[in-house]
Amino acid sequence: MLGLVGRKLIYLVPVVFAVTLLTFFIAALLPGDLAVAMLGDQATAQNVAALHKKLGLDLPLWQQYLRWLSGAMVGDLGSSHRTGETVMHAIAGRLPVSLELMALAEGGGLLIGLPLAVLCAARSNSVFDRATSSGAFAMLSMPPYMLAILLIFAFSIRLGMLPSTGYIALSDGLFANLRSLALPAATLALVEWPVLMRVLRSDMIATLQEEYITAARAKGLPKRRILLVHALKPSSLTLVTVAGLNIGRLLGGAVIVETIFALPGLGRLLVDSIYSRDFIVVQGVVVFVAVGFVMVNFTVDLLYILLDPRIRHGRV
Repeated sequence: MLGLVGRKLIYLVPVVFAVTLLTFFIAALLPGDLAVAMLGDQATAQNVAALHKKLGLDLPLWQQYLRWLSGAMVGDLGSSHRTGETVMHAIAGRLPVSLELMALAEGGGLLIGLPLAVLCAARSNSVFDRATSSGAFAMLSMPPYMLAILLIFAFSIRLGMLPSTGYIALSDGLFANLRSLALPAATLALVEWPVLMRVLRSDMIATLQEEYITAARAKGLPKRRILLVHALKPSSLTLVTVAGLNIGRLLGGAVIVETIFALPGLGRLLVDSIYSRDFIVVQGVVVFVAVGFVMVNFTVDLLYILLDPRIRHGRV
């Protein structure tokens, strides 16, 4: 098992390297001059040339990349030319907001999708199954920004139950914190649960046709035990994969949701940096998120090992 984990870690090295390489060169090819943006009204030819030399922008692109990579490997992703704040400090200050939002959204999606999937699999082709599947398809067609607007109109404007914008830190009270994140998390959760439900429903329907499930029924085991103990675990491999991939979807959706709800997270930082042409921050945030996504998928691979003994023993 340790050998398998070690091999997977080794495979991550070229992936992370490729992510940093692609991100750096895409950022380098963007229009505009970083030195000109930093100098503003002081951007004379002499000042621009001096700043190019100071920042290493006069070096060949591959040397700039190696210089940046050597700093990134020790956690130095550069500094914002607009605020002077280091990229890592900016990310560290906003990461808890995005992580909490994603955790609430993923938890909400699972809380809705899992029970519905189990019920639909147990009552396959029933009225309930068809109605739930139709509702899932309808939700899949709804973009996050539209859901956000509808939720704000319903729960903030019409009912006045929840705030439409702003963020209250967890240190200021759990209830106030959850109340400020209720609408953003609900927006993302309502987008995520249909995918989770459809995947688990399909796998559970197939699992319930297996011979060992028939044997369990023949032994007189309760239907609830068969569904939750014997059928749910072997059906959850694809669910784990989709849940891991959904982290990327949540990050993409969080960029829009954090902007709409004015949350001080990574998505808002990325949008503000793009508007202000702060490409060093944009580059750092994109690399950080991409590496985080790679690590999430590595965690998903580890969950495979825990869920399926055949993987631990090298039989698949």
